[in-house]
Amino acid sequence: MYIRIFPTSYVAAWTMVRKVGNMVQIALRPHDLRRHAATYASRSGTPIEIVSKVILRHADLSTTQRYLGKVNDTEAIRWIETLYG
Repeated sequence: MYIRIFPTSYVAAWTMVRKVGNMVQIALRPHDLRRHAATYASRSGTPIEIVSKVILRHADLSTTQRYLGKVNDTEAIRWIETLYG
C-alpha cells in the first residue's frame, strides 16, 4: 500500500531537496535521504528485515544487504566495543 505523506508530486519533492542541497552546497537527491534513513535505522539497531521490508520496501533482503551489509573496520570495532565493552 502506498501512503502519501505530503500532498506533492515527486518532481516537486525532487526540486525541494535539490534546492535545500544547493543552499548548503551539497549535491543532494531524494534517494540520498532514503539511504540515510535506512543507514541510520540499521545502525541504531533496527533489524535489517524491518529496514528492508518496511522502510525501503525491497522485495528481497539481499538488495538491502548489498547496501547496508558493508561495515568499515572502525564501525565494526565500535559495535564490538558496544556489545562486549
